[in-house]
Amino acid sequence: MASSSDYSTVQNPTVTLNNGAKMPVLGLGTWKGKPGEVESSVQIALRVGYRHIDCAKAYQNQSGLGQALQELYKEGKVSRKDFWLTTKLWNTDHAEVRKNCLESMKELQTEYLDLYLVHWPVTPHKGPALTPSMKDTWQQMEKLVEEGLVKSIGISNFSVKKIEDLLQYAKIKPAVNQVELHPYFRNEKLHKYCDSKGIHLTAYSPLGTPDSAAMQNRGDQTPHLMSDPAVKKIADKHGKHTAPVLIRWAIQNGTSVIPKATGVSHIQGNLEALNFELSKDEFETISNLKTQMRMLVGAEWTDPAGPYKNVIELWDGEVPEENLRLLKERDAKNSSDTPGEL
Repeated sequence: MASSSDYSTVQNPTVTLNNGAKMPVLGLGTWKGKPGEVESSVQIALRVGYRHIDCAKAYQNQSGLGQALQELYKEGKVSRKDFWLTTKLWNTDHAEVRKNCLESMKELQTEYLDLYLVHWPVTPHKGPALTPSMKDTWQQMEKLVEEGLVKSIGISNFSVKKIEDLLQYAKIKPAVNQVELHPYFRNEKLHKYCDSKGIHLTAYSPLGTPDSAAMQNRGDQTPHLMSDPAVKKIADKHGKHTAPVLIRWAIQNGTSVIPKATGVSHIQGNLEALNFELSKDEFETISNLKTQMRMLVGAEWTDPAGPYKNVIELWDGEVPEENLRLLKERDAKNSSDTPGEL
């Protein structure tokens, strides 16, 4: 890592997407970032060598992030063309994709987006069918590319079935599917399918979302990936914290990865994932950890009226056995006929 004043450069490998765009494999996630915290984190990240920032309208941080970027540009070391910027279309905005894309760009103070994702295959309307339809939403997304507002478009939280449906009418194939993926939920069926279709996977929650138990009201029933003995043993062998080991696993697993980080030491520490490799045996050990469960189940997007009556319908059956067990326990406890919040 070579420094220039308080700036550093790192060799951050890129992945070539199906449209030829090159995206850095390690980015900074901003989900759950507090006001003021996100702005500082993004500035630190770009100074120490990150060249990929992931955000979303739903995170309510775009305006602050845009201002932070403007302040950074004035220092003369980083310009907009030097880094990859992703944001996402929120569930309430599918009827007016262009309008909401432009609003995000205005908040971010950018003339283009490198990647714009449909955040969830969800809209606020209840009933038997998704309204507006995903076909309508995707055709609006395609127009953003044709207009030059967005360089790449993609999806997030889409199952194999939902991608298959989308590919039936898509003129522009999704470049990326951003999903939960980590050693405790390897999402292998989806990963294999996306690889076969040339759709790149970006892993969110790569550290297993340590606070998901409280977020999903699971009490103490959530295993903690960062405390897994096998992962800690490998980390100790490399003289690393568990975080860069898990990030390294994601990269060697063929995904890009967007861990959230705050503070100089945490942000720089995650960059250590770029300066070592896991051996074949270490990679296989982590790739065969027994625990498999979604930490973020999406129950908040289900409703008895539809279009997704339960999480099994939301994910088209891509729900691990451990999640199903917990769902059954919760259903029995609540004397409910419909799987509810996990």
